[in-house]
Amino acid sequence: MLQYRFAFYLITQMEHETNELFDWLLHNWGVMRTPLRWVLWDIKDTLLRVRFSVGEQYCKEAEQMGLTLNPVEVNSAFRQAYKSYSRRYPNYGKGQGLNGHSWWTAVVKDTFSSCGVQDSTLLQTLSTISIITFAMHRIGRYLKIQKGSGEEAGVAKPSLLIFEQALKKCGVSAAHVAHVGDHYINDYLASRSLGIHGFLLDRDNKLHSV
Repeated sequence: MLQYRFAFYLITQMEHETNELFDWLLHNWGVMRTPLRWVLWDIKDTLLRVRFSVGEQYCKEAEQMGLTLNPVEVNSAFRQAYKSYSRRYPNYGKGQGLNGHSWWTAVVKDTFSSCGVQDSTLLQTLSTISIITFAMHRIGRYLKIQKGSGEEAGVAKPSLLIFEQALKKCGVSAAHVAHVGDHYINDYLASRSLGIHGFLLDRDNKLHSV
């Protein structure tokens, strides 16, 4: 039941965010001499982002299991687990026999375990929360957009290999492609270095605060 609830939440929010982003892109695209054929999207924090902090969202699900946890502690535990797995198993552990799903499942389990949840059955049930983050890798299929990812390419942004593979799949020159992302270096500068029309989605006005 937990998986279905999260899947519905994910798709509902994804539709809302996607409509807003397409409106934003059309507004910022302006009049171009070169027709646009493809749009590449960064997934995490661009196409999809959670409305609450990780700690708050995880605690809401833990409550369904009869657990009362501190959102601040859960958030801290998640950050530690995420950093640890990113360091030990970069790029979702593709080179070490893992994939996006197993990587995120392990991160979620470690998060709750660090917060005192030791029951293996509860940990396994709670680990289904990873469907949120793992589903980010599958949104391209839902939207019927040509998809490429760092996991698939075997590298992480800002490596240009990701964009080069995406251009190859699109089958057009960079001048006919746009990329939208929320990171100035990984998305905006990296895509533009190959001639792709890069668009920076700076929701929180981070660039102007530097």
